[in-house]
Amino acid sequence: MGTMNRFLVAAAALTSAAAIAPAAFAGCGGAYVQPGSYEAGPAASPFPRLTPVNYGEQGIVGLWSISLMSGGVQVDWGYSEWHSDGTEIMNSGGHSPASENFCLGVWRQTGPNTYHLKHFPLAYDPATGNLAAKIILTEDVTVGHGGGHFDGTFTLDVYDPTGVTLEQHLAGTITGHRVEPD
Repeated sequence: MGTMNRFLVAAAALTSAAAIAPAAFAGCGGAYVQPGSYEAGPAASPFPRLTPVNYGEQGIVGLWSISLMSGGVQVDWGYSEWHSDGTEIMNSGGHSPASENFCLGVWRQTGPNTYHLKHFPLAYDPATGNLAAKIILTEDVTVGHGGGHFDGTFTLDVYDPTGVTLEQHLAGTITGHRVEPD
């Protein structure tokens, strides 16, 4: 086999491997590591068991433009998509893609037009790609009359990369405005 043929075979093999390899990083700031599957029973995962949700007239499902404030300072902002299956994804405008700006959460309805979210960002050092922090973000929000906005409170707990040592606790308010198609 000639040099050019060996090169083409090697390039094809590398391209194939890259196409099927999983992404190395995920998240948007930091989060507590959880098992990859749900375990039923007394020793169950901290993720809530999903139950049918009564979204009512002003449900949370949809795309929201959000802002998190603490002590008069904007902590984060971006877009949050709440799905009907009890999951949520956020694109954080306050974090660079190099440090990860997408993260996932789970939510449940707690009352008429009120919702609780537990969100799990992961933060990476953009220079090294190493995990820098695991974060747990919780939100309790109420969708306002007409369903076009919500407001509520949040807590943000930042842990070291092992998820054991709490390094920072922050509390504040969150607001959201529904994003509608034109």
